[in-house]
Amino acid sequence: MSRDALLQQAVMDELEWEPAVTAAHIGVSARDGVVTLSGHVPTFWEKQAAAHAASRVKGVKAVVEELKVELLGNPIPDERLAIDILDRLAKDTSVPRDRIKVEVDDGRVTLTGEVEWKFQKTAAQMAIHKLPGVRWITNKITIRPLLDTFEIRRRVQKALERVAPFDADTVMVHADGGEITLTGQVDTPYERELAENAAWTVPGVTNVKDNIAVTW
Repeated sequence: MSRDALLQQAVMDELEWEPAVTAAHIGVSARDGVVTLSGHVPTFWEKQAAAHAASRVKGVKAVVEELKVELLGNPIPDERLAIDILDRLAKDTSVPRDRIKVEVDDGRVTLTGEVEWKFQKTAAQMAIHKLPGVRWITNKITIRPLLDTFEIRRRVQKALERVAPFDADTVMVHADGGEITLTGQVDTPYERELAENAAWTVPGVTNVKDNIAVTW
């Protein structure tokens, strides 16, 4: 069996194993480490879960996610969905009050506004991604820098040293305001993900460009 066929089967097995995913309606193809998911799922949440499950399989370098959300039952009117979203955001203590704006168009949700931390931007999306009727979420919430460039870079380097199961010196950090670029190399995609997540924990970071190479 070819390497591509083995990777395809491994991803299919992982989707079958993932309880949040109904794998029967998902097609998988693989070529040179790039995995493409196609087909349909009933919720945006399951769409994300499928992509995440595929990305954690050893040998996967990139996931092309072409899944479509086909809602079950009667569609929820956009006005009703917008009310549900605002209610859910208001109840989430991680999301700053009155800082997030919501637009809904045929189940496709756009979030805008300004927050101080990356976790707040993520929390806003996570608060609504399981809501029935959500077909897609575009998160345009911006993060307002709180620190100068030098201090942001120093804190990112310290964050890497705290969490990395690898030599943090193999990852270089460049900062341009709140824009962080990571370069260098690590052994696995998991280590690369840890490095990117560590950078996002630093206040004032508005974007992370992950240019870290995976050696295996």
